[in-house]
Amino acid sequence: MDIDEELLAGAQRELHTDTKVATLNEALRLAAERAKVREAIAELDSVELDLSGSERSFRFNGGRDLGGLAERARREAAEAEES
Repeated sequence: MDIDEELLAGAQRELHTDTKVATLNEALRLAAERAKVREAIAELDSVELDLSGSERSFRFNGGRDLGGLAERARREAAEAEES
């Protein structure tokens, strides 16, 4: 297998691994985990969520308006994808 040594060294620093095998296994694990998270987010995103009036729903000195929470999460996920 031909592996870019520069990329491998960077991955080892980032993943705190000592060997090529450990680095590749950890990178593969993270990639698979990321795919599962993406699938879970897509599943949750398919559910309609109405948080209007949420600021009145909390006890003890009122609450927070959560109406923009879903849009904020989508925006942050899109920004994370870009980086």
